[in-house]
Amino acid sequence: MIAGWPDWRATSAFSLMATTLAACGGGEAPSANMPPPLSTATPTPPTSQAPTGNWQLVWADEFDAPQLDTSRWNVIADCWGGGNRERQCYTARAENVRVENGALVLSAREESYTGDAWPAHMAPFQDDPDDQKTQQFTSGKITTKGKADWLYGRFEMRARLPQGQGVWPAFWMLPEDEVYGGWPLSGEIDILEAVNLGVECDTCEEGGENSILGTLHYGAQVPGNEYTNREVSAPQVLDGDWHTYAVIWEEGRFTWELDGVPYGSIDSSEWWTGASSDPLAPFDREFHLILNLAVGGNWPESTALGGVSTEGFPKQLEVDWVRVWQCDADAATGRGCTGN
Repeated sequence: MIAGWPDWRATSAFSLMATTLAACGGGEAPSANMPPPLSTATPTPPTSQAPTGNWQLVWADEFDAPQLDTSRWNVIADCWGGGNRERQCYTARAENVRVENGALVLSAREESYTGDAWPAHMAPFQDDPDDQKTQQFTSGKITTKGKADWLYGRFEMRARLPQGQGVWPAFWMLPEDEVYGGWPLSGEIDILEAVNLGVECDTCEEGGENSILGTLHYGAQVPGNEYTNREVSAPQVLDGDWHTYAVIWEEGRFTWELDGVPYGSIDSSEWWTGASSDPLAPFDREFHLILNLAVGGNWPESTALGGVSTEGFPKQLEVDWVRVWQCDADAATGRGCTGN
């Protein structure tokens, strides 16, 4: 798979909104009634050097309740397409977002659907904030914006990924407050992305597309946006079993893992923001979590066979749990649990 992709957020509408709007600040402390994790074992450090601290579980959702906990998650509903020409409407319907058999299920369905053309934060800035849009798929997206955010930590998801041409699951983060300005000045952290999994083509891996990626977005105002990513061929993610996807975010460094094994790192010498000369910026502020299942868009439709195959719909991103750990060695830097 191609390691890079088109600058899919480089749309005038997104640029305007990202520059104009700031997120609502203020995460909340973990609930005392948080369900116990499936395992409280400390994650394995990604290096052999002895760590000086321990990982502490600070937030988790095991998805064991009968329905999604909306005190922790927002359910997104819009047909915008993410500034990337994606083909889904996100809805709050149980058909697209539900908890089932102890797992979150984000389900992409082939069906015509009409809804709000703009996300809630963008609508007031449009000529017609009530504009409607029709898409040929529906799907699910949830976020912790305004409910929980973090600076540094270990962010994990145990999930089963959907396969098929045009299918795009993602586990990622955006800044809670756009201190440095609109996207990408304040950054973006992609913990896990994959497109077109299982698709066989001339340029794909043997047995079908199986690459997963972790990415940072940063840089100057669009079109001066940049990204750096790490990619690994992971045929095991096609086996239909559960796998754990994670990023360790420390001051000045990110490390991505699959099933506890590191597959790539990026340090502060490789990122920057046009809004600050601080070498740690923009990844020195709180970010919130996002989970979504997109259909189509510039990236998945530009690789493998192109377009979107409707074979095998509905498609499902199943998430067993999401967990956030922080290192107790040095809260100011988040370092000390990976043997720095």
